[in-house]
Amino acid sequence: MDAASRPAVVIDNGTGYTKMGFAGNVEPCFIIPTVVAVNESVLNQSRTSLKGNWLAQHSAGVMADLDFFIGDEALSRSRSSSTYNLSYPIRQGQVENWDTMERFWQQCIFNYLRCDPEDHYFLLTESPLTAPENREYTGEIMFETFNVPGLYIAVQPVLALAAGYTTSKCEMTGVVVDVGDGATHVVPVADGYVIGSSIKSIPVAGKDVTQFIQQLIRERGEHIPPEDSFEVARKVKEMYCYTCSDIVKEFNKHDREPSRYIKQWTGVKPKTGAPYSCDIGYERFLGPEIFFHPEIYGSDFTTPLPAVIDKCIQSSPIDTRRALYKNIVLSGGSTMFKDFHRRLQRDLKKIVDTRVTGGSRLGGDVKSQPIEVNVVSHPIQRYAVWFGGSVLASTPEFYGACHTKAEYEEYGASICRTNPVFKGMY
Repeated sequence: MDAASRPAVVIDNGTGYTKMGFAGNVEPCFIIPTVVAVNESVLNQSRTSLKGNWLAQHSAGVMADLDFFIGDEALSRSRSSSTYNLSYPIRQGQVENWDTMERFWQQCIFNYLRCDPEDHYFLLTESPLTAPENREYTGEIMFETFNVPGLYIAVQPVLALAAGYTTSKCEMTGVVVDVGDGATHVVPVADGYVIGSSIKSIPVAGKDVTQFIQQLIRERGEHIPPEDSFEVARKVKEMYCYTCSDIVKEFNKHDREPSRYIKQWTGVKPKTGAPYSCDIGYERFLGPEIFFHPEIYGSDFTTPLPAVIDKCIQSSPIDTRRALYKNIVLSGGSTMFKDFHRRLQRDLKKIVDTRVTGGSRLGGDVKSQPIEVNVVSHPIQRYAVWFGGSVLASTPEFYGACHTKAEYEEYGASICRTNPVFKGMY
């Protein structure tokens, strides 16, 4: 059976979570944290007590290679045993540790998806602004280590745009606001092509919301075990946070009816097993507010997300701007807060309307046309990139657009630098 007749494997590696599954499915088979736990004691033993004994060192190294875990299993191992060290291979959307990344992919393919990589084409995703060298490393690992028959590396926002269609016709012109765990990118796409010079990136993302909630709870003096505080803040963010329309009114609401708005969090201390509880109050709406008022989190970056989106569109070619304002697509788990899209649309419309009315006053008799601002929200925006990859990899044209093992053997890893659609460039 030919590999092209089997469904392709789609893996979307994010800073916080990895989504993986097979092309043609609506949802990924697995969504796991992008983290690896390695048993340090085995590695240290091989370095110290086995000096000079080559065979013993080799077998200890093999054991260390085998004794590692990924995802939720890695997190639980590191909590229960101090011999396991956590390693995050991706930071702010970029792969930092390629050895760990290779191990991570190995577990994804063999332990989770349980497939033979030689039998499937692969679609992997990359963050915008990724260096071409990173594509080469990815190609080397996939073709050399896993011997895949074909590989396609797609840019995440383009896939998110393909997933964000609201009609039967897929609009491939729009702005993708991709808010992940470690990075936030605002990427304009015209007819399926990224306008690279207008990409904006901001240093506020899902992890910052978690850390801000953790800080607010700590400052209020709630009794949460220190080793659990980050995990509790993350769960509070995912379960209770929402976007408010007016921060002052929201404070007043909480103060008037605390019993209605304040939630209780209960947990068990990991070391003693004793139960504990704490109140969840203002952080429910203050967490997501850092996208609209980043100055409440820190003084390093103070431009609100709606202003960044507006700058991004204004720096794009003039003939694409109306279409870009009309199709702003949300992607990533940190855009899932209740009413996030409404607040974003309202704030962005204010910026645009102010500019339009200001321009029409200066222009005298010329009446400017109103600009339609539309922020698209849909149920699958948490894994929109993966779903877009699943749609792309299930089209018949996909297999013709992949880099193949034969091409890799002939030209080397440099083939991964360019999009296979432009094969005349070789």
